[in-house]
Amino acid sequence: MRQTITSWGNLGPVDHDVETPGFRDEAAPLMAALTTRVGTVLAHGLGRSYGDSALNGQGGLLITRRLDRCHAFDHADGVLRADAGLSLAELHAITVPRGWFVAVTPGTKFVTLGGAVANDVHGKNHHVAGTFGHHVRALGLRRSDGTLRICAPDSDPDLFHATIGGLGLTGLIEWVEIQLQPITSSDMEVENIRFDHVDRFFDLAAESLDWPYTVAWVDCLSQGASLGRGVFSRGRHAAAGPLAAKAGGPRLAVPLTPPFSLLNGPTLRAFNAAYYNRPGATFAGRCHFDGFFYPLDGVHHWNRVYGPKGFYQYQCVVPPHVARDAVRDLLTRIAASGTGSCLVVLKNFGDRPPAGLMSFPMPGTTLALDFPNHGTRTLDLLADLDRVVDAAGGRLYPAKDARMPSRLFQAGYPALAAFKRHIDPAFMSDFWRRMGQAPHGTDQAGSEQA
Repeated sequence: MRQTITSWGNLGPVDHDVETPGFRDEAAPLMAALTTRVGTVLAHGLGRSYGDSALNGQGGLLITRRLDRCHAFDHADGVLRADAGLSLAELHAITVPRGWFVAVTPGTKFVTLGGAVANDVHGKNHHVAGTFGHHVRALGLRRSDGTLRICAPDSDPDLFHATIGGLGLTGLIEWVEIQLQPITSSDMEVENIRFDHVDRFFDLAAESLDWPYTVAWVDCLSQGASLGRGVFSRGRHAAAGPLAAKAGGPRLAVPLTPPFSLLNGPTLRAFNAAYYNRPGATFAGRCHFDGFFYPLDGVHHWNRVYGPKGFYQYQCVVPPHVARDAVRDLLTRIAASGTGSCLVVLKNFGDRPPAGLMSFPMPGTTLALDFPNHGTRTLDLLADLDRVVDAAGGRLYPAKDARMPSRLFQAGYPALAAFKRHIDPAFMSDFWRRMGQAPHGTDQAGSEQA
């Protein structure tokens, strides 16, 4: 059936030929049917990718959100195997009451296991735990020739490492087996520290290496002596307490898309000033993990506040030796533009080797923020930021991207040539087309039934 799909950035609707299997044994025949009808296919989970990495406008989408069964859960060792469409929210309902939590989580729990693998998502604890892919024990990958490849670090390792962070292009991830981490409470011990300049962020990060989770919110419009002022947060799982999968309290919602963006210069300055000066900007205490990891999940359809034209998210990482200067430069240019968002994240990555050939994290500092779509003015600003990232030897995150130049993508991912050998010939995305990577090579001829 034909269906219009948009990314989380709401930059424009894209028509697809869509199939939605309800059970895992339906996925392969429906994938084959899509490929026969329209030539190419791509898996699509809960739609939280910001750009076009989960869209395939010239082909088909296999919607995986109903593939959400748990196959097995070892309560003693914390090993879970489940369909790739299981979300982290659904996983928490199974594991948290039994004292287990995902080893790495992104900033939303509304992401599927397959999406977490395909984008090799990272969290606030990269310096101690790496990425999601570092905790994947095995996965089942359905190729378009019908074969099922059982991939693990010691079984089909090349395809395994290509699939982690592989943007869904190596085939359909049918199931994932992961190692969880033990917890003794669903509460977090948290400290928030207000800082008055971005240089202080780097000092606080260096002082907080014994905290497993660290991140900072930054006021992207502050300038001069207050450039990059913000709030540094660090946390750890509480030693004892309840094991509740959900926090209490009502969930808010943005009921409709307003006719214009609600985030403009005056509203953004007012919000940032209020957030920086709020009492909670200096805090030491406990909260449920929902409030620490997923604050935006408490607002349903928050992406609508950017209006009908949508927004671009920009997430980059720059190496440690130039991070202070590069981040200062990026924030200076953003503040001078007078645009940006109230959702600005700054954190450090550790030096753990990547889990996948195309994994985004590398040693250094990552900055992420949203920009309302004002057309050419916004694109010119992002191109200006690209120049800083490129000069610093950094890279952009494909899961967040909707406009990076292919040259910057190719320069930022040195394993690209090796990765392309593992792409399934029937799998394609709008991102991959935009990067000028089609047609592509494959190792499929050498595949065999697992």
